[in-house]
Amino acid sequence: MLNHDQRSDFNALLPGKTTEAGATRRTALKTALGVGYAASTMPIMAQTAIKTPSAGLKTGEGVFEVENFSVPFFFAAPEGKKNLPVVLVVQEIFGVHEYIADTCRRFAQAGYLAIAPELYARQGDPGSYGEVSRLIAEVVSKVPDAQVMADLDGAVKWAAANGGNLKKVGITGFCWGGRITWLYAEQSRHVKAAVAWYGRMEGEASGMTPRHPIDLAPSLKAPVLGLYGGQDDGIALTSVNRMKDALAQAGQKGNAAALASQFVVYPQAPHAFHADYRSTYRQDAAEDGFRRALAWFKGHGVG
Repeated sequence: MLNHDQRSDFNALLPGKTTEAGATRRTALKTALGVGYAASTMPIMAQTAIKTPSAGLKTGEGVFEVENFSVPFFFAAPEGKKNLPVVLVVQEIFGVHEYIADTCRRFAQAGYLAIAPELYARQGDPGSYGEVSRLIAEVVSKVPDAQVMADLDGAVKWAAANGGNLKKVGITGFCWGGRITWLYAEQSRHVKAAVAWYGRMEGEASGMTPRHPIDLAPSLKAPVLGLYGGQDDGIALTSVNRMKDALAQAGQKGNAAALASQFVVYPQAPHAFHADYRSTYRQDAAEDGFRRALAWFKGHGVG
């Protein structure tokens, strides 16, 4: 059964031809290069897809080790600079394809070392799936939160050894990655601020997903800016309001990060309004949200 985020992505896309998935390092690295798009994201809205220039940037791919597994990633950073603020960029359900790579370049152009780890690498290659429902069933649903948290820790460690400043770490994520952003803002001792784009905040507990953002409000470690769409058919405003209440209650009990967290809801925006390669893209909301993300990071010591 699809969760709210997954149903929203499923409804926003047209299925294509299904191909066989393979969880090899080679295919995962190809995905991490940010070349092209996952098959299940077709058709691409070429007239709106943004291409951020790499001039003045160092971009590329690599792997870091987590529990004897090589996690592939894409990164972008200002060329020749050190001691950079770091932003972790967390993928949608479709993995690290060109849209996520471009988002990394946008942050790099703003002065950040941006890194997007391929968080499904152990389970499969999302780029090889043409059907969203099959991608979810065979890959996404098999990715445990604990694995993701460990891989993000690995990304932070890599960033620290490659020009990043551990005192200035932020995280942002989209849809599936929006939920992960909330979770990591509660777990990581390094994250100073987080920006969650239309990430699910509630759900049933399971072995893979034992806790959800609303459960973690009392122990949040970094303030979160939540960016949501008023026309999201998967995340109701009632869910946003329940999360606001949970954060307010945590703030009243002395949690400074919960007290500082905020939401911005774009009344006419659907789910995935920042995804410029899809029909759900809303330029005004996407651009305003990105400006707010940069301001949020800077205002909380990341940048």
